[in-house]
Amino acid sequence: MISVYSVLVLILAYLFGSIPTAVWIGQAFYGIDVREYGSGNAGATNTFRVLGKQAGIPVMLIDILKGWTATNLAYLIGVSTIGHHNSVAFINYELALGIAAVMGHLFPVFAGFRGGKGVATLFGMVLAINLQSALLCVLVFIIILLVTKYVSLGSIVAGFTYLVGVTFIFPVYIKSVVIYSMCICVLILVTHQKNIERLLKGKESKVNLFKSKVA
Repeated sequence: MISVYSVLVLILAYLFGSIPTAVWIGQAFYGIDVREYGSGNAGATNTFRVLGKQAGIPVMLIDILKGWTATNLAYLIGVSTIGHHNSVAFINYELALGIAAVMGHLFPVFAGFRGGKGVATLFGMVLAINLQSALLCVLVFIIILLVTKYVSLGSIVAGFTYLVGVTFIFPVYIKSVVIYSMCICVLILVTHQKNIERLLKGKESKVNLFKSKVA
């Protein structure tokens, strides 16, 4: 049975996800709302594109931390209430908390419900739930980014890598995790629809990590 306390922790996870890192950093240090430029999203990719790596890297790291922290709020409930940390019940609650954080990032209450695409927050979530598959995603993302300079393409491929990881390479025998990994792929495809269109047309912006700002 879901307790009032469990619901309150879910709300807290959503509030963690709602922290509009890109918006606050852009406005505080650059006097710019990144949602008014580039792709119009309040996420790390658009921050890299609009403000460069000095802003993009902190935004990405904090957004990852949001997902990781929100997912680990499961420990506030305690294993005595929802089971051992490797139990199905505990992992399912972690998934619920992570999803709440991602929804917060997509629709942040602190920024007029205009957020980003949630990839970094998603990664923080999977980092907390399945470290091995998450690190595999990082490796794939870095390789794709270095080779192509497309953050969006790296995010898309990394998302599908997670599904491969939890299904075949580091198999997780919990149906909810596998189903969630499939949902990640769908979510990434939906939120990156415009990026995919630009990639196919050769119009997607590239990110050069060795320059302070991207044109």
